[in-house]
Amino acid sequence: MSKFTETMYGNAQASSKGMVTGEPNCPVRHTWGEVHERARRVAGGLAGAGVGHGHTVAVLAGAPVEIAPTAQGIWMRGACLTMLHQPTPRTDLQRWAEETTAVIRMIGATAVVISDPFMPAAPLLSDLGMRVLTIERLLHSCPIDPVETDDDDLALLQLTSGSTGSPKAVRISHRNFVSNAEAMFNGAQVDADTDVIVCWLPLFHDMGMTGFLTVPMYFAIELVKVTPMDFLRDTLLWAKLIDKYKGTMTAAPNFAYTLLAKRLRRQATPRQFDLSTMRWALSGSEPVEPADVEDLIDAGRPFGLRPEAILPAYGMAETTVAVSFTECGAGLIVDEVDADLLAVLHRAVPATRGKTRRLTTLGRPLQGLQARIVDEDGGVLSARGVGVIQVRGESVTQGYTTVAGFVAAQDDQGWYDTGDLGYLTENGHVVVCGRVKDLIIMAGRKIYPTDIERAAARVCGVRPGCAVAVRLDGHSRETFAVAVESVAWGEPAEVRRIERQVAHEVVAEVDVRPRNVVVLEPGMIPKTPSGKLRRANALALVN
Repeated sequence: MSKFTETMYGNAQASSKGMVTGEPNCPVRHTWGEVHERARRVAGGLAGAGVGHGHTVAVLAGAPVEIAPTAQGIWMRGACLTMLHQPTPRTDLQRWAEETTAVIRMIGATAVVISDPFMPAAPLLSDLGMRVLTIERLLHSCPIDPVETDDDDLALLQLTSGSTGSPKAVRISHRNFVSNAEAMFNGAQVDADTDVIVCWLPLFHDMGMTGFLTVPMYFAIELVKVTPMDFLRDTLLWAKLIDKYKGTMTAAPNFAYTLLAKRLRRQATPRQFDLSTMRWALSGSEPVEPADVEDLIDAGRPFGLRPEAILPAYGMAETTVAVSFTECGAGLIVDEVDADLLAVLHRAVPATRGKTRRLTTLGRPLQGLQARIVDEDGGVLSARGVGVIQVRGESVTQGYTTVAGFVAAQDDQGWYDTGDLGYLTENGHVVVCGRVKDLIIMAGRKIYPTDIERAAARVCGVRPGCAVAVRLDGHSRETFAVAVESVAWGEPAEVRRIERQVAHEVVAEVDVRPRNVVVLEPGMIPKTPSGKLRRANALALVN
């Protein structure tokens, strides 16, 4: 039996810890032992449907109470799990079904497991030739024991962001998972007896599914799990659950902490929630803005939120989940560097005067992982040299499943090129500046889209997290445009004001004027299923 499956089943049977789902209306708690027993039923149903060792099963479901036993049931059959990207209310269901069918065929899924709220998609998938199984029926099957597994078996095929148009899935083995899970457990100083995780992250995303469902299930840690829709309906539900269950650990992208800070200020009264139990609140999955973390610290202070609990991190599906964590108790650490030297000489030189850029440090690489920075020629850079971040270690995927077959992720020395630009500080902390593919180069200066977007977001009327900088290549020299969303998109006078102020803020930030600024209706800026900006896809909006 692989260490992944043996440990998960053993902890389930030995621990009294479990998972709370159904908040805020119908909370129910299942111990991990009860989840395991439900998984045995799912495994029985999968066996009856012909799912066996080495097969792949796609899952389209929304309720964590169903996804946990389904995932474990798939692993009990020695099969591999793929969480499908989920349609939203705005999604063209027919097009989504066709694109999802391409994904299902790419991964060679033996079956698709489906449940609410996506049951309307079942006939579409069946008509397209998919073998469709419902979680409800699987849970009523006869229980069976797990099959033998190996450390090199695949546990997950994690779809990358934007995988519908050109499908690609990261291959995560049992060995990859165990290496990263144990490194995260140590890096976060988890106490399985006392820690309580509160989480709403989507389960089709690697941080949600792997980091904050599979890891708690593997180690048998108490987990309170709600859905992203629950969070979006009531941002303060997050604080309510931390208070109710004495949560000690959580995680979210930068934008969610920004929303929480605003709701705490506008809708909550001091001491309405007790957030003092929170010791480890990871911020990752998207750029961590120092000002946003500082704003959360200020907004959370009347509720007992400790500044040192907010811990920026760096990760990606290709390393299973995590690359680096800020050390427990360290809180936000800002590296303030000379902005001009960063842009022109590509060096992160510490500075406190003049034009500076404040960057969040993301901690040292976790146990078993190495990171290095390389220049355009592949040369390894010293501390504070800005280049491409590469990582290697046992948790790094061997490669991808694609329409064209297997594509390796590592070079001949085991290094994975992340596509991120950044540097290492003198003490080995990772700092990310941006993405290689999104970089804007003007007159030899490297301009990072995140700097432009941060400036645009300062303008009154621009929706938080809804500003995108787009590189324009089809001109005499490289330039860029900015698109922002605003509820005032239909008011000409207000649109002109926003356009002028966005241009002004961008010039003040990067010393370059955008070619044009576009104000859009809310929901128009394209994002990945996990909420990240799709800058390349936004090009049509600004031309």
